[in-house]
Amino acid sequence: MRALLSIIVGGVIIVGAGCCCRQAAKPDPVTAGPAADAELELQKFITAHVARLEPLGRENNLAQWQAASTGKKEAYQKNSQLEIAIRKLHADPVAYAYLEKTRAGGRIHDPLLRRQLEILWLAFRENQVDPELLTSMVTLSTKVQRKFNNFKPRLEGKEVSESKLYDILLSSDNSDQRRQAWLSYKKKGALVRDRILELVKLRNRVARELGYADFYQMRLRLAEQDPDQIGRLFETFAERTDPIFAKLMKGVKQKLSRRYRIGAEELMPWHYEDPFFQHAPAIGTADLDALFQEQDQVKLVRSTFARLGIDVGDIIERSDLYPRPNKMPYAFCAAIDRQGDIRILANLQPGERWTATLLHEMGHAVYEKYIDPKLPWLLRVASHATTTEAIAMMFGRLTRRLDWLSQETDIDSSQPATVADIDRQRRLELLVTARWILVVTEFERALYAQPDSDLNQLWWQLKERYQLMKAPPGRDAPDWASKIHITAYPAYYHNYLLGEMMASQVLGAAAAQKDADAPLWTQSFGQFLQEKIFRPGRSLPWDQLIKQATGKPLGSESLVKDLMP
Repeated sequence: MRALLSIIVGGVIIVGAGCCCRQAAKPDPVTAGPAADAELELQKFITAHVARLEPLGRENNLAQWQAASTGKKEAYQKNSQLEIAIRKLHADPVAYAYLEKTRAGGRIHDPLLRRQLEILWLAFRENQVDPELLTSMVTLSTKVQRKFNNFKPRLEGKEVSESKLYDILLSSDNSDQRRQAWLSYKKKGALVRDRILELVKLRNRVARELGYADFYQMRLRLAEQDPDQIGRLFETFAERTDPIFAKLMKGVKQKLSRRYRIGAEELMPWHYEDPFFQHAPAIGTADLDALFQEQDQVKLVRSTFARLGIDVGDIIERSDLYPRPNKMPYAFCAAIDRQGDIRILANLQPGERWTATLLHEMGHAVYEKYIDPKLPWLLRVASHATTTEAIAMMFGRLTRRLDWLSQETDIDSSQPATVADIDRQRRLELLVTARWILVVTEFERALYAQPDSDLNQLWWQLKERYQLMKAPPGRDAPDWASKIHITAYPAYYHNYLLGEMMASQVLGAAAAQKDADAPLWTQSFGQFLQEKIFRPGRSLPWDQLIKQATGKPLGSESLVKDLMP
């Protein structure tokens, strides 16, 4: 999943921001004239604003990259200073008043100018609050992120890496060892819980100053999303998949209970191979993790995209792909500028999980690479978090797609049992991920609505509802706080499930356009992605882009179909 390096301001992905003591460009104080004059005036405003923002953006993104890749305190401090500066730049009340008046005036007819106006208005809207409050919010968020990234888990009295904990959860058959690894991972939650709640309340103060019920509601509205509509869509998806998930989980629990020699009712969260159960356990007869142990992951990714007519060599050359001390233990794609400096930070280890992660992040990267370079700077970015997550998740699914496995690995696809097993694992992984996203989304909605409620209990209530997983007996700890997204990328997680829905819809639309027996992963599909999804950048709102690319509005039908046997 993508950990955005860009600052998300008012729903606008600002790839870069910078320290600048000057105010945002103000319009010339001229009397409103005809539409041509209004458009000329707006273009002058945009040109001056971008001239300040663009060069500073590279500096901020590089500071964020340095912080993540080295863990150095000074890099985090610089990142915090630059983020505060960009927020102050968008807090200029005179510029905001001009944008609001221009937006309401209805005299901007050029579609690209009108779209840029909307994006700027969204960016300025979120920041029309007390600058000191914004400063406190950004500073605190940076401190919490640094605690996350520099967290050093301990096991049996020794400092270990998070990768070591994952290895234990993936491979150990010793229930006590697994329990200790899981508990060690979760300890970070207690370290940051109080700071996260302080941050939640600061964010809510910002939202209420702007007239929103809470930060969650504000963030979605300013991201051009309707929280109630998304809530209904997710509720429908949950209801449609409840029986499918219950059936699959019955089989999962049977196999895990045999593996650990315990009853199904004795299974605990640490028996599921992932600290959050956001990925499915490896229970199939086809050992996909073993399949990728000897694979050259970088070569595999190069080959995958080359089949689509997409060259990723330049992205790989700029990337930082392997673990080392003090480096952030996660993965993300970073668009340092909007002129082609795109790179990936990862911590590759042999096996399926990191192969899928690299494919996922490369999905983000190629989206950024193939946005039309002739678009105005404000539009030279992905249409939305939902659309870039859709492409990333579509590629991340490949490690459990038989058509791709047959092309890129030596798996024996001639055996009916193998085919059936891999398809079952594909559906299980997709459904486990989707149900996990429901947990985080519903938790965040409640977190901002009622931050003083019993969040520890709520977390496990949601995990039981959507993941059929009970809390360990007597467990009362802030396990929810051990998920970095809740701090660093607030009110973002729902985009992952919207992205899964879009990924299935895109695959369905592309499959409908090819011959029935023709392979999907070809240059023709690569061209479809580039023309229909990548090139438009942010020139279209996300929901319009999806409808234009797939022929219908976003819905859950295609994803539910992908989950059926």
